[in-house]
Amino acid sequence: MSADFIPMSSTTIVRKKASVSSSPWRQALQRLRRDKLAILGLSILVITLLLCYIGPLFTSSTANRVTASLINKPPSWSHWLGTDAVGRDVFSRLLQGGRISIMVGVLSMLSTIVVGTMVGLLAGFYGRWVDHLVTRIADVFLALPGIPLLIIFGAILSDLKVPAGYRIYLVILLISLISWPTLALLIRGQILSFKERAFMLATETLGLGNRRKIYHLLLNVTPTIIVIATLTVGKAILSETVLSFLGLGVIPPTPSWGNMLTSANSLIDFQLRPWLWVPPGAAIFITVISINFLGEGLRDALDPKRKGR
Repeated sequence: MSADFIPMSSTTIVRKKASVSSSPWRQALQRLRRDKLAILGLSILVITLLLCYIGPLFTSSTANRVTASLINKPPSWSHWLGTDAVGRDVFSRLLQGGRISIMVGVLSMLSTIVVGTMVGLLAGFYGRWVDHLVTRIADVFLALPGIPLLIIFGAILSDLKVPAGYRIYLVILLISLISWPTLALLIRGQILSFKERAFMLATETLGLGNRRKIYHLLLNVTPTIIVIATLTVGKAILSETVLSFLGLGVIPPTPSWGNMLTSANSLIDFQLRPWLWVPPGAAIFITVISINFLGEGLRDALDPKRKGR
């Protein structure tokens, strides 16, 4: 037996075969599990969702009830985060406001992903006049300042006196309107790159139809879509916060983290009643930072070259 030959046990062979045959998604999941910040962000998001969607079932029923005898009461055993300027329980409103803010973020993300992905796929795949038309429209939207545009549309909604129930969905539509061009151009660029790869040349050789080709391209841009979707939620929550803080987004009595911040609209409230603005501000900060941690973890897991792995 040669001295260079090293016998391998059956266990070692099985492990090597398993590592070779493991799917890219499984490998990405393993990398994500090793990212402590991403797991921390995911854990905080799960806890936040449970608190916002299950917590109101077990809290006080005074979230929207005006009680004159409880105006601006500090935190106590009966009201953990105190009460606001009209006697409503801040903790209950914080949880209910989380539902609205997270719903706005998730629905804005879904509409942005659907529109941006479809437009980017069509522009990159078909090219020619479709590509020129999409890129010109996207350039127009990108040239417009996002937040000032949202403020203008929010002011128009206020002048039209749109009911609060419909206003939430219009805010979602406005946020999606300024978010889809970035994703569309990103997907378009990746599609143009993937069209020159060997697997797409193979589809030409096999004579596959356009539907199957687009399906294969969509599978290859899915990691990018997942990462952008995660980060879009945090961006949408911040956009809703800005609009609601200015009184142009979700309006009372419907609570949201943004319009709860408007409770501290005077120096007295800011200095002497921190329970009015610290909880919603902390909730926004923790939620958005957790989403960013998870998004960064997903980006590193799905694209390991970013860390030189």
